[in-house]
Amino acid sequence: MALFTPYGLGRITLSSRVVMAPVSRSRAIGGTPNALMRDYYRQRAEAGLIITEGTSPSPNGLGFAREAGIYSREQVAGWREVTDAVHDAGGHIFVQVMHCGRVGHVLNLPPGARLLAPGVVPAKGDISTDAQGPRPISTPEAMTSRDVAQVRREFVQAASNAIDAGFDGIELHGANGFLFEQFFNPHLNPRTDAHGGSLENRARLLVEVAHDCAEAIGADRVGVRLSPYNTHVDMPLYDDIHALYTYVAGRLRGLVYVHVVGNSHEALPATVKELRAAFGGTLIANRGFTAQSAQAALAAGQADLVAFGSPFIANPDFVTRAREGLPLAEIRKELLHASGAEGYTDYPRGTPSAR
Repeated sequence: MALFTPYGLGRITLSSRVVMAPVSRSRAIGGTPNALMRDYYRQRAEAGLIITEGTSPSPNGLGFAREAGIYSREQVAGWREVTDAVHDAGGHIFVQVMHCGRVGHVLNLPPGARLLAPGVVPAKGDISTDAQGPRPISTPEAMTSRDVAQVRREFVQAASNAIDAGFDGIELHGANGFLFEQFFNPHLNPRTDAHGGSLENRARLLVEVAHDCAEAIGADRVGVRLSPYNTHVDMPLYDDIHALYTYVAGRLRGLVYVHVVGNSHEALPATVKELRAAFGGTLIANRGFTAQSAQAALAAGQADLVAFGSPFIANPDFVTRAREGLPLAEIRKELLHASGAEGYTDYPRGTPSAR
């Protein structure tokens, strides 16, 4: 099966076309990667490529409890233990750099940090905090032009820190309702400056950051995640989604990959087809795939790599199980965002668990 064949990605060669998708697991106590996270990623190193959980480029980019960062010396050192462990096990790993924007709570931010977004448009819904349990998502501050410029610098520094930490590259998180996608959306972006209004202006921040990071660490080390027609975390749809995403894809041409998160919207297949043509490079598909449906997508030329999220949670040896047709262990959902090893690094390899 093509799914289990090697693939050249930038300056690395993946052992298979199976990608471990980013999955938030909330184990970064104090925001710093630790030995538990090192063990978790090392266990899953047989993936062709691991993309880490969303990792903040700055204190202002945080939003969730126990979310990792990559802006301090301690965080870089912690991630270096992770990358060394993955590389020693024969794997490759990118860090997903994620600025939460309006999706967060002030109780999850360190002292002095600010919840920032394109405009003062709060998201509906609750978010977990360690201090007070579930709380309504906080109302963000509207970013000034100075804040926007600062975000660009923070991403470039995060990209450089990622290379210092031993990552093979970075993925800019432009999907799932976080900062870059908030700028895309005219319902959330009321700006009248160079980062608001026209689709070109709304796309500008992601394009600028992508080019900045490519210049800093090499375009062959920078990927981008996108999610056309996404409604996650109170994201309303808008009229020019197709045009915006195909425009963005064209401006990202030359980067190492685009990672598209799928959904059931009827217009998505046509948009992804044009997006892929505009980008012209490696496309990672992500939408609840099984090994069989992933192989079909590769055979149909719909993707070059396929990302799996949930299967890797309970199956550190997911690639082996998928290749050999073995049954998968079940996720203990109540432990997804706990703080310890249980439901994180204690899933078995080999014979699937009966749990």
